[in-house]
Amino acid sequence: MDYSYILNSAVPQKEKLKALGFVEADGELCFKKNIADGEFYTLIRLSEKFLTAEVFETSNDEKYVLFDVPSAKGAFVGQIRSEVQAVIEEIRRNGFDSRDLRQKYVDFLHTELSVPGDTPWSDDGDFTSTVYRCPGGKWFALVMEIKFKNLGFESDEPVWAVNLKADAEKIPEITDRKSIFPAYHMNKKYWITVLLTAVTDFEQLCDLTRRSYQLVLGKAKA
Repeated sequence: MDYSYILNSAVPQKEKLKALGFVEADGELCFKKNIADGEFYTLIRLSEKFLTAEVFETSNDEKYVLFDVPSAKGAFVGQIRSEVQAVIEEIRRNGFDSRDLRQKYVDFLHTELSVPGDTPWSDDGDFTSTVYRCPGGKWFALVMEIKFKNLGFESDEPVWAVNLKADAEKIPEITDRKSIFPAYHMNKKYWITVLLTAVTDFEQLCDLTRRSYQLVLGKAKA
């Protein structure tokens, strides 16, 4: 099963992972842990771009294929998936840098661009989206909590992100689909979505924000 979405929110720390029991093999970091009272084990592999987990029977090393079949249901496969998820979460807590950039970014918006932000959808019970506007009222940044699946990943896990306007001709080269994506819920020709996570280059995020402000302010003045 693919857990690579975690690499979009957290940065692996090699020495910490090795302290947890990861070993290097064929250019990857690998980790093995018993689950289901030792009757099965999970093998977790981490490379530069992928974080995956497989499950095997301890007695014969045969792969437990139902683990990788999304449509497979039942108490036992559910238990296996839950135990593997717990292992993955422990690895993320103790072997990754998972700093949240949201507050640091909001501080940047307040101090450098002097924009307070407002929540136009709060009447609908949505307090997780904040709009930041240029003089004149047009918005240049939308800080929001979305789910990784909104960006094309198979995960319902939430993540903080910001929508920004960008130069249309530069969008194909800056959307690395790791921290910068074609815009969620916006015109992808002119807007991008940037994750507010540890994998994001904060200085690049600030530069993209300044550019978004310039582009929107220029249009507002036109």
